[in-house]
Amino acid sequence: MNTDEIKRRVSIILENNSEKIIHDGELIAENPELGFKEHKTSNFIKERFKSLNIPYKENIAITGVRADLKGNDSQCKVAYFAELDALMCPNHPKANPEGLSHVCGHNIQVAVLLGVAEAFVEAGVSKFLDGDIVFIGVPAEELIEFGYRRTLKEKGEIEFLTGKQELIFEGVLDDIDMALMSHVQTLEDNGKLVTSSSTMNGAIAKYVQYKGLASHAGAAPHLGINALNAAMLGLQGINALRETFKEEDYVRIHPIITKGGTVVNAVPDDVRIESFVRAKKIEVLFDTSKRVDKSFKAGGDAIGAEVKIENISGYMPLDPNQALDKIFLNNAKKIFGKEKVGEGIHSNGSTDMGDVSQIIPAIHPWIHAVKGKLHGADFHISDPYIAYIQNAKNISWTLIDLLANGAKEGLIIKHNSNCPMTKETWLNNWHEKI
Repeated sequence: MNTDEIKRRVSIILENNSEKIIHDGELIAENPELGFKEHKTSNFIKERFKSLNIPYKENIAITGVRADLKGNDSQCKVAYFAELDALMCPNHPKANPEGLSHVCGHNIQVAVLLGVAEAFVEAGVSKFLDGDIVFIGVPAEELIEFGYRRTLKEKGEIEFLTGKQELIFEGVLDDIDMALMSHVQTLEDNGKLVTSSSTMNGAIAKYVQYKGLASHAGAAPHLGINALNAAMLGLQGINALRETFKEEDYVRIHPIITKGGTVVNAVPDDVRIESFVRAKKIEVLFDTSKRVDKSFKAGGDAIGAEVKIENISGYMPLDPNQALDKIFLNNAKKIFGKEKVGEGIHSNGSTDMGDVSQIIPAIHPWIHAVKGKLHGADFHISDPYIAYIQNAKNISWTLIDLLANGAKEGLIIKHNSNCPMTKETWLNNWHEKI
């Protein structure tokens, strides 16, 4: 059977299953869970793999699931990711009682992954493929809840604070040759429905504590050391750095004060800050991080407060593989029409798909099928058919192109890839340079 016929067979099944796929996405949206806590979503995926008779491994990176759909041989292995976690967005109309909501569209990814897996099984696609498709439900893409995740790390349950990083560390991706996923994005005025995998910023997270000395704020402030004043000076130092950043480096720094004191009539002696430092290039990211640390420290020195800074591995910059991206976009032009497909622009956001892209060929293209702001209370799916079904076709066709006909296209990418890092150098960067 030629690739066009395989694609046609899979597309018919996806169309026939469209209501089920969309229902899966909505059901997951009704049960949002934060990173490394996605037990309901993980169980949902496992039950579906079980019903499809696809063997799977569970409890990877705590809640992750990996299922391998074997082809005729395993000369090329392509991982297809879906992210499991939601976010805190209490003002979203679909937020649960705890204020959690899928305002980044990860529920769509999970439903699409399951839809593709079911279509491939039902169509008997694997016997026409000369490589393996590895379906992976990945936890904790969003780098949030530092305190909780630091506790998991202290217990030895994780080494890294995001899911794909933890998969790399645990060796889950050691046998993977390339990886792909898709992510929904807001509709743009230019009418594009699919845009290519854009470069994205890397990030380093920071957990900062200023320790001062408490005293009566009215009667004896001279006997205290005001940790809040120290923190404010540190933040002013960071603001003074901003004019030195080059436009092409896309540097972003956005701290928040998570604890500013205890009671109003006592000099604050314990102030905490969390922050991200982001940049397009690794060397700029590490250099800016060090400069920000100096600003935080200077605030403490000026007041006489102690400063503790913990740098946390955030995300590596996303460097998409052009050959893999081209195959995805060529399929998108056939599905959506050439005029609806465009080039993605650099994103100042960050993702742990960036870490994957540093060690194996990877892409993170965009499907423009939502309105409102990602992570915002007005986020909603504007076109479910595009978000779920057309998206699933695009992924399916790309997987088929990579692994059909002797896995020719996949093997070309595998053998010609020149990723910036090995797993070992990636580990070294995070463990020794931040």
